[in-house]
Amino acid sequence: MTTITVTDESRPGHAQSSMVLSGLPARITLRELIRTRIREEVAIANLERTKAHRLLVQPTETETTLNGYRLRTSRMIDWERQAAVAEKAFEHNGFFVIVDGAQVASLDDELSLTPETSVRFVKLTPLVGG
Repeated sequence: MTTITVTDESRPGHAQSSMVLSGLPARITLRELIRTRIREEVAIANLERTKAHRLLVQPTETETTLNGYRLRTSRMIDWERQAAVAEKAFEHNGFFVIVDGAQVASLDDELSLTPETSVRFVKLTPLVGG
């Protein structure tokens, strides 16, 4: 199992936030990586509902804060809904993913992960949904 750090950027080379994903297989599709990332960040957001979070997909009914997004009313975020929105956004160029310097073209592309693997999510527009 592999541990990697994924970084979010608003433009290439300008990191906004990052998170560590552990227990990943050495071979994984981009779709599985996105779903794992969403599941983990939503789990953290659901545990710490009063804090602001930087999520790949901004849930509906949130307000933007200096440090991310905050839900207007305390509720659980559905990670599967957020993952579906993220997959759709990827397919419609809402963000792109760069792994070890190469852009990943398809959700079904298989990635080889090592602890040194660089994974960057570059958001092109604010994503809202879920």
